[in-house]
Amino acid sequence: MLGLMQQRPLLISTLVDYAATWHGTREIVSRDAEGVVHRTTYAEVALRAKRLARALAALGLGEGDRVATLAWNSHRHLELYYGVTSSGRVLHTVNPRLFPEQIEYIIRHAEDGYVFFDPVFAPLVEGLAARLPHVRWVSMSDRAGAPALPGGEVLVYEELLAAEPADYAWPLLDENAASTLCYTSGTTGNPKGVLYSHRSTVLHAFAACAVDGLGLSGRDSFLVVVPLFHANAWSLPFSGAMCGMKLVLPGPKLDPESLFSLMTEEGCTKSGAVPTVWLNVLAWIEANRNTLDLSRLKLKTVLCGGSAPPRAIIEKFHDLLGVYLLHAWGMTETSPIVTTGAPLWKHEGLDAVALVDMQTKQGRQVFGVELRVAGRKGEALPHDGASVGELKVRGNWVVSGYFKGEGGDVLDDEGWFGTGDVATIDADGYVQLTDRLKDVIKSGGEWISSIEIENLAMSHPDVFEAAVIAVAHPVWQERPLLIVHPRPGRTPTREAILGFLAERLPKWQLPDDVAFVEGLPHTATGKLLKTELRKRFHGHLAVSG
Repeated sequence: MLGLMQQRPLLISTLVDYAATWHGTREIVSRDAEGVVHRTTYAEVALRAKRLARALAALGLGEGDRVATLAWNSHRHLELYYGVTSSGRVLHTVNPRLFPEQIEYIIRHAEDGYVFFDPVFAPLVEGLAARLPHVRWVSMSDRAGAPALPGGEVLVYEELLAAEPADYAWPLLDENAASTLCYTSGTTGNPKGVLYSHRSTVLHAFAACAVDGLGLSGRDSFLVVVPLFHANAWSLPFSGAMCGMKLVLPGPKLDPESLFSLMTEEGCTKSGAVPTVWLNVLAWIEANRNTLDLSRLKLKTVLCGGSAPPRAIIEKFHDLLGVYLLHAWGMTETSPIVTTGAPLWKHEGLDAVALVDMQTKQGRQVFGVELRVAGRKGEALPHDGASVGELKVRGNWVVSGYFKGEGGDVLDDEGWFGTGDVATIDADGYVQLTDRLKDVIKSGGEWISSIEIENLAMSHPDVFEAAVIAVAHPVWQERPLLIVHPRPGRTPTREAILGFLAERLPKWQLPDDVAFVEGLPHTATGKLLKTELRKRFHGHLAVSG
């Protein structure tokens, strides 16, 4: 027997209409490359998104056609998020931090006919336009702000919208229709496309808004530091519309002073970014705390994802600012939210050390996805906090295959997607990542976690950032090498760092050497680029004690 309930498709357009109708006056604030602040509302963004939908039709773009962006976080980029997807096209957000050759490959692979770009990316676009003659380029500006391209016409965003009325009805799409397309960062091989659907996106937004998800609400003002070109900005354009949350979009100015000014001026209660951003923000606040009015800061929670935040960041946010760091984990392939570090009832009254112990973990799975830890033969391992294996995931917003079949079959026989992360899951469901499969250090038959050593090293007062890689060893197969970026003005020694770690790690897990560098390389999404470090330190063989 079936239930007697109505069924309406889960579409992004319903989020846009809901926000425009019931949160229409809620502000959306963005800042451009020159620092000029623009203020609009959900109602105005929705109207302009409808003008955009008409403009796309006038350009000849049909349902399912890909529309690419090379853009920072701005009100125009948000309008594209809503107008492209709600009208049945597919929004393809391209990461401008990738190498030009990767960007060219991605645009070709996605078969993008139109690319909307911020004028600040004009030099990048000039080089791409010569190699992509089939693409038409749209400057996300008015005519005065639009750059010229040698030998090519540049369309202008504001002119396209001005030519169209806003009396547009969103089409009634199949909820399984594609909505957005994001490519993996491609640290090895070519990037692969992850094609999200309307259904997966709306369900993911529900999870993000849930109290034990990201805990978003219409009372929040959210500084969206995570880029809109990175895994749908963790669902914030969609979950923000679902709950009517104020969105503050910082544009390209992501230096600590600019972010701090936006936080205070716009009364931001939440923000989200990768650990490297928060490292820089905290260091700047510490250096300038005597001249800052921290009482103006309304920040209550910061979200941290992309890679594991060191314990020192969690403690510093609490001790310096009274802010809770919510650790979340996911991948481009998982939309991205899979786990969040929301506390349970049993965590009420925990002392500071025990609470941080919980926060350093990746969190518990949210409803809508499933997790398991698989052993070497694919068997499910117990949730005892000790059994280590590959973390696998399946669920309503998890990839079933890459765009155009790249990479072949990515699921096992039971529908599980292998994340490539090594982890444990404890009895309460909290995930603890111990490493990436490709980064784990295999020493004398034992596995050593590079993440654990990195986090401990970064709790040293002289260490700004740290990375651990495996180096070949004639006896133990591999041994850990610690690479340290010191804090400004600090000159730690090898002996001091190893002595600090020796009090916190068993001897067999201690790095065999410490190398000091002026900075560490990162991927286009802010993660440590260990492939580059392995090349640089290839042949660096420390003598095991």
